[in-house]
Amino acid sequence: MAQVVATRFRDREVPDVGIDWPRVAYLLHLSRSLDEMEEARLVPEKKVLYQFSARGHDMAQIILGLQLTKRHDATCGYYRSRPLLLSLGVDPADALGSAMGRAGGYSDGRDIGVVFNYPNSNGASALPMCGGVGAQYTPTAGWAEALQYYAGPMGKAEYRDAIAVVLGGDGSVASNGFWSALTIATTQKLPMLFFIEDNGFGISVPSDVQTPGGNIAANLASWRNLAIFEGDGCNPVDVAHLTRHAVDFVRSRRMPALLRLSVPRLEGHSFQDTQAYKSEALLKAEWARDPLPRLRDFLVPSVMSADAWDDAKTEADNIAEQARIEAESRDVSSPESVVRHVFFEGDLQSMGGQYSAGYRPPESSDEAAPDGQRINMVTAIRRTLDHELSINERVVLFGEDIGQKGGVHAVTLGLQEKFGKARVFDTSLSEEGIVGRAVGMALAGLVPVPEIQFRKYAEPATEQINDCGTIRWRTNNRFAAPVVLRMPGGFFKCGDPWHSQTNEVAFIHQPGWKVAVPSNAEDAVGLLRTALRGNDPVIFFEHRAMLDHQWARRPYPGDHYALPFGKARFTGKGDAITIVSWGAMVPRCEEAAEGISADLIDLRTLMPWDRESVVSSVRRTRRCLVVHEDLGTAGFGAEIAAVIANEAFIDLDAPVTRLTMPDIPSPHNPVLLEWAVPSADRIRQKIKDLLEY
Repeated sequence: MAQVVATRFRDREVPDVGIDWPRVAYLLHLSRSLDEMEEARLVPEKKVLYQFSARGHDMAQIILGLQLTKRHDATCGYYRSRPLLLSLGVDPADALGSAMGRAGGYSDGRDIGVVFNYPNSNGASALPMCGGVGAQYTPTAGWAEALQYYAGPMGKAEYRDAIAVVLGGDGSVASNGFWSALTIATTQKLPMLFFIEDNGFGISVPSDVQTPGGNIAANLASWRNLAIFEGDGCNPVDVAHLTRHAVDFVRSRRMPALLRLSVPRLEGHSFQDTQAYKSEALLKAEWARDPLPRLRDFLVPSVMSADAWDDAKTEADNIAEQARIEAESRDVSSPESVVRHVFFEGDLQSMGGQYSAGYRPPESSDEAAPDGQRINMVTAIRRTLDHELSINERVVLFGEDIGQKGGVHAVTLGLQEKFGKARVFDTSLSEEGIVGRAVGMALAGLVPVPEIQFRKYAEPATEQINDCGTIRWRTNNRFAAPVVLRMPGGFFKCGDPWHSQTNEVAFIHQPGWKVAVPSNAEDAVGLLRTALRGNDPVIFFEHRAMLDHQWARRPYPGDHYALPFGKARFTGKGDAITIVSWGAMVPRCEEAAEGISADLIDLRTLMPWDRESVVSSVRRTRRCLVVHEDLGTAGFGAEIAAVIANEAFIDLDAPVTRLTMPDIPSPHNPVLLEWAVPSADRIRQKIKDLLEY
């Protein structure tokens, strides 16, 4: 499609684009007043610890925000986006109180005050922003994709003109997230606006180091399915026309656009930044472009009188002062409260997840109702996904090769043919994009089920995985993004450093994620169904060796079968020793313990894990062996051993012992692999050693 390039309009032309100019003037004064109050008073008094001035960026953000008027519009900004939040209706006392880390506001003092969020049931919402540069792009693409899904397959008319808007600086366009989101938005033709505020610097690094030629709009001129708008972010006429045309284009054409506005950063990157890397001439030139006096010259007297302009400033200053008084009167949150809202505790979040959209799960049971012959884990997972897709239109599956191919492990085989490409679809090769878009879809109320082909391939998505897990906590239960992230891993016949990693402990160490590691088909059904009907993000680990393992085959336990997380299964009972394992090690432990009176515990979930059952068993057997495939140093077995030592030390007759892989990547040759992974013979020898201790 042809590119749309907008440049400059006549300086004195009053744009007939529906802009409430007196409101723009008031909000710009309010933003400046808050910035100046922080810089001159609150930062020196150490009442604000992180401060990022928006001066120079502010007018364009405000004009944009006033055009986000639809109930399902959403935007995601970054640390310089407070003017946008003010234009959406955020209480200045919340904005300032959040900067001061006080109770209430965006996070109850849990996050830095410039990392915003704003659940708004009556208008445009601000999705939870992140502290990482570029992390805002792919979740916004996910929101846009959810809009497309609601308006299309779900037939909800109120979503048909809503859009997603992401804000970013010129430095962020070098990030993985930007390019991943750009690919998603343009290949899927999503209603998404990329709003790029180019101030020429990423902290101290000039934009031509971030982008060839320093102009991302020029470089994207030939990018397919992307409209380009570009102009002066300090010129009120330019900004009014450009934002209106860009917003209208995305609303009406249901396609992405990029609007690049050139703006000055009138203060340092943050309060501590002295801008010593800028010349005096450059600083003077930047202040000459200040949009505040330009707005006054434009509005007075043609739109408002000089007195009205002064009144707007006086009102803004008064509101800012009232906000300061209210913010300073707020308490600091109780320190004990910071452990709340890591997971769903019964108080429903304001926004995000299917429960906030009115979902109530069908009746379920943890009593299996076996149906037919034994099936392998692949078939069990596929059948569970099939059923939940059929009864819940919010469930969507996506990832690399999961569509027509059915996944590299055949788990999703036939599901696209049955449910269509809108519900089961392939993605570009970007794990950042797969997980990031899932976050945005979950925030919009869908149940995204992304697949990472192999555990090791999750590494490019580490930032999005971390950010997703902390959303509920860092927004103090205002938002949540319950994603079910399916992830095969572990050895299978052979190994290698790229496809055979387990490393479950990395996800357990990411706050807010539940982690399931089923060892057999029945448990896979029960845990996956609980995840799909739950209200927390879940890592669902599918061990490659168990997907078609004969031991792991079980009869399908029924469409109502769901297992609680944090409840282990005893696959054997005895008095001589407790053996704890999960995943592919469970059948090996069973084989090793044959003829021995042992409690065999399959944890099934590692976050949460069944501490009570393990400790209770160890107190009775007085010996414990933990077996896992992951590496020994800092593996999850160390956590189990530490808990046992702390809670059952006086009951022990032998040291808590671990058997794991050595601290090496998974070897490729089957002989080397079998030596490295705990075998039944080695497990049996460890059991013997403990019994003879």
